[in-house]
Amino acid sequence: MKLILVAYDSQLLSTLYSYNCSKLLPLRTMENQDNLLGLLGVLYRRRRALLWLSGIAGLGVAVISLFMPNYYRATTTFFAASPDQTKPELIFNRMMSMRLEYYGGNNDIDRLLTIAESNELIDFLVDSFSLYQHYGIDSTSHKAPHWMREHFKKLYNVKKTKRDAIELSVEDTDPLMAARLANAARERIDAMARGVIHESQRRTIRTFQENIARKEKQLLELGDSVAKMRTLYQTYNVVAQTEALTAQKSEALGQYVRDSIRLQVYRASGKVPRDTIYLLEGRVAGLRQEVRTIQQEIDRLNSGIAIIYNLEKQYLEANQVLGEDRERLKQWLAANQSNAPAVLLVDTAVPPVVKSRPRRSILVAAATFAALLLGAMGLLLAESYQYLHGSQATLSGSIQVDEKS
Repeated sequence: MKLILVAYDSQLLSTLYSYNCSKLLPLRTMENQDNLLGLLGVLYRRRRALLWLSGIAGLGVAVISLFMPNYYRATTTFFAASPDQTKPELIFNRMMSMRLEYYGGNNDIDRLLTIAESNELIDFLVDSFSLYQHYGIDSTSHKAPHWMREHFKKLYNVKKTKRDAIELSVEDTDPLMAARLANAARERIDAMARGVIHESQRRTIRTFQENIARKEKQLLELGDSVAKMRTLYQTYNVVAQTEALTAQKSEALGQYVRDSIRLQVYRASGKVPRDTIYLLEGRVAGLRQEVRTIQQEIDRLNSGIAIIYNLEKQYLEANQVLGEDRERLKQWLAANQSNAPAVLLVDTAVPPVVKSRPRRSILVAAATFAALLLGAMGLLLAESYQYLHGSQATLSGSIQVDEKS
C-alpha cells in the first residue's frame, strides 16, 4: 500500500515512528525556521533581492510622484456670531433681564456648518469661479453638477475646532485660487446665514404689518361707532355737558320755584293786576318746560354715558396698542436693515507658500517599506512551500522503499 504523509510538526514524526519507519531518510525539521534566527537567516540569504525590490518600488513611486500636481491648502478661521445682535428687543434694550451675547452657541455653529456643506454654496463657487473650466469637467453632461460637487468636496473641508471656531480650507493647484475660494466661501456663508435671519425677520415684519392694518381697521370702526353714539345721544364731552346741564337745571328749577311762589302770592292778594298775573303764569309755564327739557337731555346723556364710555375706552386702548405695535415695527425694520454679521472673522485665507500634498518623501518611504515587508513575507512563504514540498517527496519515497523491503 502506498502511503503519503506530510510532516507538518513533531506530532507527525511521532506518528511516523508508530509505523516502524526505521529506514526513513533523515528529515529536515523546521525548528531552525520556527525561531527568530531561522527567519533572519532566510531573509539574510535573500537580502539582495529584498533590497532590489524595495529600491525599485521606492524609485518607481518617486518617479510617479514627480508627475503628480502640487496642491496648496488655504485656510480661513471664524466664529459664529450670536443672532442676539439682530433681535430688536435686545438691541433697543426692551428686555433688561436678558444679556446681549456676541458669540454664538452650538446651535449657531451647527447652522453655519450646515450652510457650509450645502450644495447651494458649492454651486455659487462653481458659477463664480468657472470651476468647470478650471477643473476640466465637461459642463454639457447631465451628470456634470454631480461630478463637479463630488470633485469639489474632495478639495473642500470645513470643521469645528476644539475651541468652538470653524475652520474652512480649500485645496487647489493654484495658491491664489485656493485663497480666493476659501475667502469667497466664508463670505458666502456669512451672506447666506444673514439671509436666513433677515428672511425670518421679514416674515415677522409682514405679520406686524398685517396685524397693524387689522387694528387700524378696527380702530376706524371704533371711531365711527363713537361718533354715531355721540350723535345719537348728543354727547360730545360727558363731563362738560353734565356740569352745564346740572347748572342749567338748578338755575331753571330755582327760578321756576321762585316764580311759582310769587304767582301764588299774587293770586291770593287780589290786588295785583290781571296782566301781571298772566305774564307771570306764562313765565312759570316756560320755566316748567325748560326744566322738563333739561331733564330730558340729562336722561338722554345718562343713557348714553355707559355705551360711549366703553367705546371710548376701547378706542383709547386699541390706539395705545396700535402705537406700541407701530413702534415695534419700526424697531424690526431697523434691525432688518442692519448689517450685523453672522460670522466673526479670526483669520482670513492667504495664498499658501507650502504645498499640502503630495508628500513625496512620505510616499517613497511608505512604498519602500511596503515593498520590503511584502517581499519578506513572500520569501518566507516561498521557503515554507519549498520545505513542505521537499518533505512530502522525501517521506513518500521512504515509505515506498520500506514497503518493498
